Amino acid sequence: MDVDGDAQAAPAGSRGEHLIEAVFRNGTITAFGITVSFSLGFLSQWASSPGAWRLYDLPPVIAIFGGALLQIRALALLLPLEGLRKRVYDRATRLYLIGFGLTGCGVFAAVALDIGHALWIGTPQ
Repeated sequence: MDVDGDAQAAPAGSRGEHLIEAVFRNGTITAFGITVSFSLGFLSQWASSPGAWRLYDLPPVIAIFGGALLQIRALALLLPLEGLRKRVYDRATRLYLIGFGLTGCGVFAAVALDIGHALWIGTPQ
């Protein structure tokens, strides 16, 4: 990282495009992959848990699923060599952060709705 905190970028080619350091991109790919696996793991665990699904479960599921898809898309943008281009890297990072936020909101909503349902209605016997 340079003094400004940005990833170091080097000029590439005659078009003046900048490239991200491969080592920096590899660390980002690792971080993206780990959080994508957690997102998919949470969704899988929730889908296989016993109990009836309710209509109020739909918005959190859509948020988690949509967020995970955006995270996967961001990861897919970084995997090819084009992922070294700063423009592609920045786009992937934006998509990832949106997906991560959406997934987080979905998880938070799922937990909050379950707690609210348990407090309001009570736990089923």
